[in-house]
Amino acid sequence: MSRTRSTLRRAGVVTALAAASVLTAAGIASAHVTVHPDGYAKGATDGVLSFRVPDEEDTAATTKVQVFLPTDHPVLGVLVSPRDGWTPKVTTTKLKTPVKTDDGTITDAVSEVTWTGGRVGPGQYEDFDIAFGQLPEDTGKLTFKTLQTYSDGKVVRWIEEAAQDGQEPENPAPVLKLTAAGTDTQAASPTGSASDAGRTAAPSGATASASDSTARGLGIAGLVVGVLGLAAAAFAVVRGRSRTGG
Repeated sequence: MSRTRSTLRRAGVVTALAAASVLTAAGIASAHVTVHPDGYAKGATDGVLSFRVPDEEDTAATTKVQVFLPTDHPVLGVLVSPRDGWTPKVTTTKLKTPVKTDDGTITDAVSEVTWTGGRVGPGQYEDFDIAFGQLPEDTGKLTFKTLQTYSDGKVVRWIEEAAQDGQEPENPAPVLKLTAAGTDTQAASPTGSASDAGRTAAPSGATASASDSTARGLGIAGLVVGVLGLAAAAFAVVRGRSRTGG
């Protein structure tokens, strides 16, 4: 009987460790600010970017979010979606290099959107949406540096870019990948409507990011380890009883 309890206790430890690895992996993957979808076609028109801001503090709420839009490769025709409890402020900047479009030459573009007045509580998240008229065609990615301010005065600067070796920094900035039209099924058509863009980009938003996929993979691996541990314990119990009965 004591051998049986010891075996089951070891199996319980294995299962607990597996469950802990699942929760840890999921927490790491969802802790930083991200943009959804994470990919569009170059020059895409009439789409929406959603910046997901999680609150990862235990006692402080998120009270201010600042998203900085690049002006070297500007996003044109920016509109801010209303958000209950939050007051947006849009800042425009004169472009060093004006952008020529079918509707004329654009000399100014939005460089920052700031939301204040609301609260994102611990363990919660909020999506802040920005609609755009057109994305640039002359770059492969857009980096949106973001500042997150908490009620206790702490400011988290999500401004770091990935290293050349691909390793993710501690405080990564949200990055939108831009691909040639027709080469990425997750990117919106540059000539489609807003509804077309949403349908095309949905798979990217659903998966969130490569780090989320990694977390799911680690979670599955952890569960497999737990199941194998329980199976091994059950086999040991049955084998021990068989020997005792023999």
